[in-house]
Amino acid sequence: MALHEALNREPDNAIAFVPQADLRPGEPYERYIFNSKQCPTREGLHDFFNGLCWIRLPQTKKKLNRLQALEIERAGVQAVRGPVRDALTLFDENAAFLQAPPALWQALIDKDWHRLFVQLRPLWAQARLVLFGHALLEKLVQPRKAVTAHVYLAQTAIHSIAELDAWVATDLTAAKLGAKPFAPLPVLGVPGWWPPNETPAFYDDPEVFRLPRSAAHSPEYPQL
Repeated sequence: MALHEALNREPDNAIAFVPQADLRPGEPYERYIFNSKQCPTREGLHDFFNGLCWIRLPQTKKKLNRLQALEIERAGVQAVRGPVRDALTLFDENAAFLQAPPALWQALIDKDWHRLFVQLRPLWAQARLVLFGHALLEKLVQPRKAVTAHVYLAQTAIHSIAELDAWVATDLTAAKLGAKPFAPLPVLGVPGWWPPNETPAFYDDPEVFRLPRSAAHSPEYPQL
């Protein structure tokens, strides 16, 4: 069975999955999805995880697609995507959602890795990290220490994936994404996600847990 056929077996899909060949040459992928409500799908893990994200968080995927289509309508398809489309693509490919106490978020945006993962380790019991980006999920099929998500802060009062999906879809705007409200997080450093990180020395790798260049543009913990 082809991948698009397997994905279409899920009831109540927000979108239909079609073969990649249905995308006409020269037609922007995002605009095709917006206009046709069909997602061109190639065989392989990358589009498999993209399909699962459409099924699991359909409102978020629809909002991203709508924002992409609006940007294409506004500016056309250029050689360089521009800051908003760049941020939309980064979000779609590599985002994760973090619900966490303010102290954890502050340590994350400060890139204070020892505080984040060692000193504040007990606080991770109050946090929840939900992976979203399909390229991120694909990379974790063969996990490497350096795999890094672009984390978007979510409300702590959200209790289900459906609630998270609805909240993110409402919260996302072109202006907010253009400001790149992300914080990089090496996901295998999250307590409980990989056995080697039980040793504090795991975080002493400067190639993965890099020091900040500047805190000037770090996203602050918002009043949610």
